[in-house]
Amino acid sequence: MKNYAALLKKYDVPVPRYTSYPTVPQWQTQAFDTIAWQQKLKLAFDESNEAKGISLYIHLPFCESLCTYCACNTRITKNHSVEEKYIKALMQEWSLYESIFQTKPILRELHIGGGTPTFFNADNLDKLLTALLSRVNIHPEYEFSLEGHPNNTMSAHLDVLQKHGFKRISFGVQDLSEQVQKAIHRIQPFENLERVVLQSRERGFTSVSFDLIYGLPFQTIASVADTMKQVLTLRPDRISFYSYAHVPWLKPGQRGYEDADLPGDMRKRTLYETGRSRLIMAGYVEIGMDHFALPHDSLFKAQRAGKLHRNFMGYTTTNTDILIGLGASSISETTYGYAQNIKEVEAHQKSGEEGLLPVLKGHLHEGDDRLRKDIILSLSCHGFARIEDVKAVVDEESMDLLEEMQQEGLLRINHDAVRVTQAGFTFIRNICQVFDAYADLMKDKVVYSKAI
Repeated sequence: MKNYAALLKKYDVPVPRYTSYPTVPQWQTQAFDTIAWQQKLKLAFDESNEAKGISLYIHLPFCESLCTYCACNTRITKNHSVEEKYIKALMQEWSLYESIFQTKPILRELHIGGGTPTFFNADNLDKLLTALLSRVNIHPEYEFSLEGHPNNTMSAHLDVLQKHGFKRISFGVQDLSEQVQKAIHRIQPFENLERVVLQSRERGFTSVSFDLIYGLPFQTIASVADTMKQVLTLRPDRISFYSYAHVPWLKPGQRGYEDADLPGDMRKRTLYETGRSRLIMAGYVEIGMDHFALPHDSLFKAQRAGKLHRNFMGYTTTNTDILIGLGASSISETTYGYAQNIKEVEAHQKSGEEGLLPVLKGHLHEGDDRLRKDIILSLSCHGFARIEDVKAVVDEESMDLLEEMQQEGLLRINHDAVRVTQAGFTFIRNICQVFDAYADLMKDKVVYSKAI
């Protein structure tokens, strides 16, 4: 393998995270038509395997304070009267999808994210789930999950989730260093995390996961090691260990600290290796990009069974043909393309009142989009792509790039597949980009965070 430091320098460039293909900035929005999208959605629903069911993502964007590292679409407010209006808008939006489907869908996967979903009080969360789940058929192998904040996820929230069949919950931890927490404006004592994990276990949640981030301001090797030490005492079933995406041109809140406060490129990678090594020693298995799971967890089992999937919700154990996103800025996905909702809360609510889908923009697949998407999914989930698929989309220049990566020890090309090596998973986003036909469109635009 080529010198590791040289490879890090070469490949630590802005690259998409490939939670979709094409990625949102690459969508051909000028060719998108909302009516055509609805027709394609109905076609996808009619063609979908009923045994698979559909997935549903609900975006609850409200937060009481701004975490400056965050790149999500949020609405900062302490006014909780917004909750009931927003629930009404969500159900108006769902009614529009019901009219498109014309039959009651089978719900396989439900994920509630934000924002801070536990901004909503337990009664309103119960009201939303009761209304929604009464209007679907629930798949016998359903999986329901929610993202919670350790500070404001209370027993009452967990009771509501338990009542509605939730077995998975994720907590945004990010980092446990007081200095780092102060810099990113997210103060959450370890005691709060410990409390809510214990309460979740008591209610029978079978998968508790933590989100951690490396590359944050003022992080050091010692602080990351200490965060991991504390986290591992709680033995979460899954851990996501993400690279901090520094995009202050998109998220002005990230200008709350200086670039000099962030770890340099090599130091940032060392932070990751520090955390990764401790997770591996503690019995966690690396899953795809950024994810780790204990061997009893369904994410690990899905990977071993070749059923791991990836979409806008991250890695998932289910692979449905349709993902519907409800709420401001949510993204829906079918085999035919994508559509993203209006980002502003008030505009989203106004669309519902007018009986219109709150779609802002989208992309309808054309040409070999679907094949390239399948290749990128297979690489990011399973570390290989079938050689016949690769040959169907690569040109001479792309093949040269793959062969160069093979010489660098990042992948192997043989008669049946392109396979990513263990070392190559560090550079998986770069490998995926070889198959990105839209990559050249973004060369002169500052859009993505760095790969490593």
